[in-house]
Amino acid sequence: MNRAAFTVWSCLWIVCFSVSNAVAEPPGSAASLLQPFVEREELAGAVALVAGRDEILSTETVGYADIAKQKKMPPDAMFWIASQTKGMTAAAVMMLVDEGKISLDDPVEKYLPEFRSQMVLVEEDEHHRLLKKPTHPITIREVLSHMSGLPFKSAVEVPALDALPLETAVRSYAITPLQTQPGTHYQYSNAGINTAARIIEVVTGAPYEDFMQQRLFDPLGMKDTTFWPSEEQVTRLAKSYRPDESKQHLVEFPLTQLTYPLTSHNGRFPMPAGGLFSTAQDTAKFCQMLLDEGELNGRRYLSKAAFQELTSRQTPGTVKQSYGLGLSVGPDWFGHGGAHATNMEVHPEQGIVIIWMVQHGGFPGKGAQAKNKFRDWALQRYSK
Repeated sequence: MNRAAFTVWSCLWIVCFSVSNAVAEPPGSAASLLQPFVEREELAGAVALVAGRDEILSTETVGYADIAKQKKMPPDAMFWIASQTKGMTAAAVMMLVDEGKISLDDPVEKYLPEFRSQMVLVEEDEHHRLLKKPTHPITIREVLSHMSGLPFKSAVEVPALDALPLETAVRSYAITPLQTQPGTHYQYSNAGINTAARIIEVVTGAPYEDFMQQRLFDPLGMKDTTFWPSEEQVTRLAKSYRPDESKQHLVEFPLTQLTYPLTSHNGRFPMPAGGLFSTAQDTAKFCQMLLDEGELNGRRYLSKAAFQELTSRQTPGTVKQSYGLGLSVGPDWFGHGGAHATNMEVHPEQGIVIIWMVQHGGFPGKGAQAKNKFRDWALQRYSK
């Protein structure tokens, strides 16, 4: 082979090798994707976790749990997961369905008689209010899928959402008119999820929070999931941030929907629709159980039929929102977000769980894009 031919062959080999490597090379770390958001002050900090059925595949942290103190975000940081609580509450309800103690299509009034006289608001202005009877009593399925017509909350749930005992809050829903006829419109409703949780108490005779602890959190090993963070857990609680008036920088703000101190059992009550605090690792365990269709580490929590009900679309085609029972449902995923931008997604076909833990009441600049950047990275790197 002459020198010219050898040179051409060598160059072609190098080009082919480089292209091959470029295609095969896995994406960089999640942290490398997210760090620019932190540097631009569009994201305070995050814990980004990916799990498979039997293991944690990746846990990465970026930014700060406390900007003022320059405290780096730790992997075991605590977060208020807010409405992600809904899916966990719905799973607990499905345990009772599995046991034959309730049916999803049972009327709520079968267990909570105070709902027997509930009315629907038809017209209202400053001079009059017109009510009529609902076409049918609201059902457990409807309260878990936001199709009951119940409002987001009742008028007495102010200023915080966790200031009333569950029984008292649910009684206030029973005397609050439905906003629409049951089964006709999607109305995102904390009241509905809380009502379903009250049925757990009536049927089992146990406080809702005890049922959750004994049947879900303890068996799954969710040791950092609680309605009342301990003093130690509070030290790991990430601060919440939102854009300042200029929309260019982040400012810290309190959890205004909750009652302080967060550790107190006096004056703070478990809120089934959004009261939990947790970690990325704990939330992943719940999602891994759902990824394996109701089972984890050889223990079955939900029947496959219950799992299918929980994670299948329950809302009719006449509404745009796709929602299961306490869970949002996409074309190839299910999960839920929280008020301060936490998020969990289960991707059954890809065989992974994606957990995104932040504490934000809005983002400056392009900060809201960080979650999708991480999700795309996780799907590209870990899909089976």
